[in-house]
Amino acid sequence: MAIYQIVKEPDQSLRTRSKPVNNINDGVRRVLDNMKETMYAFDGIGLAAIQIGVPKRMIVVDPGDNYMELINPVITDSSGQKKASEGCLSVPGKVGLVDRAQKITVKALNRDGEEITLEAEDLLARVLQHEIDHLEGILFIDIATHLQADE
Repeated sequence: MAIYQIVKEPDQSLRTRSKPVNNINDGVRRVLDNMKETMYAFDGIGLAAIQIGVPKRMIVVDPGDNYMELINPVITDSSGQKKASEGCLSVPGKVGLVDRAQKITVKALNRDGEEITLEAEDLLARVLQHEIDHLEGILFIDIATHLQADE
């Protein structure tokens, strides 16, 4: 496995919409494995493929208790709102308050190409929304208030 460098803002690739994964093969699974290693190496809790220079709709997340890989994730339902502090491996040194849904439902494919439906709330819901935003070319600094230096 390999640890990738993180693409950082203002790199314009972070502002592009990622393309769907049409064929899940060993190459896709290898990228997912490397994303996992990279996320942990940089002490992240989520990583989108675009953050390692791969413009495909894949994310990995682990908010501390549950590692997940999602391919072509789509939020199908959301409820509640909560504002909380966020940071990002691609925007080092900055944090800001972001208003996000407190509970979401996500449909995606797993590494075997099977469709899964996931209900998430609180931190997991926030991390999933943050990473799915990356797939749309949206960074947290685009929607955050009270941006400040991370201490």
